[in-house]
Amino acid sequence: MVVTKTENGKITAVLTGEIDHHSARVIRSNIDRDIEREKPKVLILDFSGVNFMDSSGIGLIMGRYKMMLENDGRVIIKSPQPYIKKVLNLAGITRIVKVEV
Repeated sequence: MVVTKTENGKITAVLTGEIDHHSARVIRSNIDRDIEREKPKVLILDFSGVNFMDSSGIGLIMGRYKMMLENDGRVIIKSPQPYIKKVLNLAGITRIVKVEV
């Protein structure tokens, strides 16, 4: 599940539950709609409520990263659980996206 908030040129997407093949599609669609409408300079993906993520989560992040680059924006990943942060490191996400603990 995702709830988005827009404020001062930033979109914060608060993610909760599991990010898998099925949920990633809905999350992606909701975030993309807001990016296209608001054209933010910063997208914050708040992972504090995520208790499971498979490779679909990596795809979700990379797709939003690409969208934000096209809009001269950036992505910040906020508060990932330790095992999710490990997955992000292994996938190389932390080299291109700022991660705030």
